Amino acid sequence: MKKYDLFVIGSGMAGLNLAHKAADKGLQVAITDERPYGGTCALRGCDPKKILLGPAEVLYHARHLTGYGIDRAPEINWPEVMAFKQKFVEEVPARVEAGYEEKGIAMYHKAARFLSEDTVQVGEEKIKADRIAIATGAKPRELDFPGARYARTSTYFLNLPEMPDSILFIGGGYIGFEFAQIAARAGAEVTIVNLSQEPLEKLEQDIVAHLVKASEDLGIKLVLETEVCGIEKVSDGYRVKGDANGEITFFKTEMVVNSAGRPPKIFDLDLDKANILYNKQGIEVNEYLQSTSNPRIYAAGDAAASPGLPLFPVSVLEGYTAAANIIKGPKKKVEYPPMPTVVFTLPVLAAVGLTEAAAEAEGYNYKVNYREAKEWFNARRLQVPEYAFKIIIDEDSETVLGAHIIGPNAEETINLFSLFIRKEMVVSEIKQMIFAYPTLAADIPHML
Repeated sequence: MKKYDLFVIGSGMAGLNLAHKAADKGLQVAITDERPYGGTCALRGCDPKKILLGPAEVLYHARHLTGYGIDRAPEINWPEVMAFKQKFVEEVPARVEAGYEEKGIAMYHKAARFLSEDTVQVGEEKIKADRIAIATGAKPRELDFPGARYARTSTYFLNLPEMPDSILFIGGGYIGFEFAQIAARAGAEVTIVNLSQEPLEKLEQDIVAHLVKASEDLGIKLVLETEVCGIEKVSDGYRVKGDANGEITFFKTEMVVNSAGRPPKIFDLDLDKANILYNKQGIEVNEYLQSTSNPRIYAAGDAAASPGLPLFPVSVLEGYTAAANIIKGPKKKVEYPPMPTVVFTLPVLAAVGLTEAAAEAEGYNYKVNYREAKEWFNARRLQVPEYAFKIIIDEDSETVLGAHIIGPNAEETINLFSLFIRKEMVVSEIKQMIFAYPTLAADIPHML
């Protein structure tokens, strides 16, 4: 039986940074992943998605500027876009493996499952370790209804050789909206079926309403308060059954995509054999990212039921923090800064900090600056109809509690609001700052 100081399960950003830091400090480290090394973000998530978004951005702005200096909008060549994306994806596993090899990290390529509190089965081998870190990330939610096997995953969508004529997305979250807009701009007829009344329900609904309108203007059909309860294969595609409070509706589509969320990928690890407590959010951990029931075990990233959002930078932070506690003992608490989140649609929706409902629930004395800004220069010069913001300000301290923006470059502007919240900058001081003009950031004083 092989033995290591640290064995890491999962090679995404949390596992990679965890393994590298531990190896740098002289620990004997091994890592395994049943999938190609690199993790979801680099291979099956944010990076390839953002590459597919590039041509859609060009098309988005070209359409709005047609007649204002642009003669006609281009068309998306889907096979060329996919080939371009694949160049980035294909280089990742080899680069990641080279990094592990350089650090002397032993590599395995099999699924792992626990045999005891300090032992795992990896393929045909049994491996014992002083510490075991779980960084397995997340996976598409398993659907439970007749014909669920016909629903494709987000990974499948990211590798589509050709865009079908029609697609139905099950779930109106980040994945559903982002992929739906890409598909619609590539020529598909798109439907999103969402279980609740509020799509993207954790985000500020006043701002989400603008995204819903923009998506519907793009031709996307949004069906709310409807549960998909069956998929039937028919001659020219699929027949999807929806239940809207007892009223049955059928949808015809060429492809069905499961965009119903991504739970942690931990439920096939035989965690009970290692005395590891867990829930539907992930491994139950303390403030040091250490298992609450088995001190040998640490978890980071999407696999951990921590306060961190399921975001790439958070996985990196948790990976480094877990490594520090494995190396020196559980002493370093995770300190989460403001965590900006972005829906990479067009227009882009970005948010950081508290929603109005959260500020109300936490008892703040707050004020709200909410308005459309489509008549502002930055919207007019691009001829985009969607630009709005909602800023939550603490009346007592005059600091920003939350920022919610939809419109051009919102994904960049939101980072400045993250800084304002982190440093507890007073609004009057922010207003006195000089921002480069004309830029989107120059609009910030007017938002406050």
